Amino acid sequence: MLKQSQHQRLLQKLSPQQIQLMKLLQVPTANLEERIKEELEENPALEVGNEDNLPDEYNLDDNATDEFESDGEEVELSNDTAEKVDLDDFLRHEDDEGGGDYGDYYGDAEEKQSTPVSVETSFHEYLLDQLGMLELDDRSHAIAEQIIGSFDEDGYLRREPTSIVDDLAFGRNINTNMDEVMDILISIQQFDPPGVGAWTLQECLLLQLKRMPQTRDVKNAISIIDKHFNEFIKKHYDKIQRQLGLNNEDFKEVINVIIKLNPKPGAAFAVVNKAESYVIPDFFVFNNNGILELSLNSKNAPELRVSEGYKEMMRAYERSEKKDKRQREAVLFIKQKLDSAKWFIDAIKQRQHTLLHTMQAIMDFQKEFFLTGDDTTLKPMILKDIAQVTDLDVSTVSRVANSKFVQTEFGTYKLKYFFSEALQTESGEEVSTREVKSILSEIIGGENKRKPFSDEKLTDMLQEKGYNIARRTVAKYREQLNIPVARLRKEL
Repeated sequence: MLKQSQHQRLLQKLSPQQIQLMKLLQVPTANLEERIKEELEENPALEVGNEDNLPDEYNLDDNATDEFESDGEEVELSNDTAEKVDLDDFLRHEDDEGGGDYGDYYGDAEEKQSTPVSVETSFHEYLLDQLGMLELDDRSHAIAEQIIGSFDEDGYLRREPTSIVDDLAFGRNINTNMDEVMDILISIQQFDPPGVGAWTLQECLLLQLKRMPQTRDVKNAISIIDKHFNEFIKKHYDKIQRQLGLNNEDFKEVINVIIKLNPKPGAAFAVVNKAESYVIPDFFVFNNNGILELSLNSKNAPELRVSEGYKEMMRAYERSEKKDKRQREAVLFIKQKLDSAKWFIDAIKQRQHTLLHTMQAIMDFQKEFFLTGDDTTLKPMILKDIAQVTDLDVSTVSRVANSKFVQTEFGTYKLKYFFSEALQTESGEEVSTREVKSILSEIIGGENKRKPFSDEKLTDMLQEKGYNIARRTVAKYREQLNIPVARLRKEL
């Protein structure tokens, strides 16, 4: 049999205010303005302007809240307060079929204003415009539209011909076959940009080469891509050069022809999201004669206040001698909106304080970097180090570091950039892995590209500089820097 029992447990739960603060901390500066606009639209008791703290007389106690539950006769407010505000105006929508008259509170509807919109031709539209150059009947034209619609944004066709045949049958009621689809595709592959409609990178490059004047270098390039493509992508140049019987200069000219080709023909038509192309810094660090000064982006400190109209509502209710049920319900709604507005304003202030407190700790910890801009001066620093300095939770520091940027005289950095693990040198000193990566990048940048350094050689060079590091660690750092292996870094 199942037995029932009681257990007493102590659980920690976040308050609504804490949850709201955590969410606001994660919002970057670029999106904070939009978040504030959403709150302004949802809460009419919140306004833009200097904050005016809500007096204690508007914060109703529990007795006053309980009083709203009782019934009472309908009464009118005193004349002097009725001239300022009428709570019945907020109750009209319950009685009027038209939804109430909110003209006194929201004003006349604003005139619609036309916003200029930039007109851009998409990749698919550009290809569809070229269909007019082909002499196609309505049926073939529909098939061509379906094929073009199947192209990816980079210009490749990654759908099987059988799938296109099925789409035409079910979507357009056109019965066709693979041969007809392939014939029309071959015609579309002659469109601009060159290389469009290819199945693979190899075919894309061949389509572009065949559209070029057939010089000796172009013919050799076609031979390399057609017959030695695997060797080419793996940069086995010596093997290709021997098989084609080319000297160093001729082979270099052929490779220059290939590397000028476009591997993604449709990329030129890609729509760039301008909102993502700009980074709005959350902090500014200035070097004033060796003294670092920290400031917060003004967009992180908006001027918000509690609505005077809603506060007047509370004042009018408190002054009235008699309170009917409908007015009590309206005041309960008003009080809820006022409390919500205060919570949001407090959360924004707490967000500002947390951001500044965390950034100040990071700036003090990495002071040498902010003064010099030298990556090698970065100290090993993890989230726990900043959490201990600021007395904040590690998760709070993580929320700040993962989505915020700081602008310095040396550039704009994400806060996460300053966090790194420690690596011990031969002398026992701990250095930041960021420093090791910086030195590794410099070594690879200065190598002879005809004979690039292997990972083993890079390991020996770093160990000679005093860094106690293994080859697999060098390989890991190289991959994190998006640097390929030595064979793929080789140039002619």
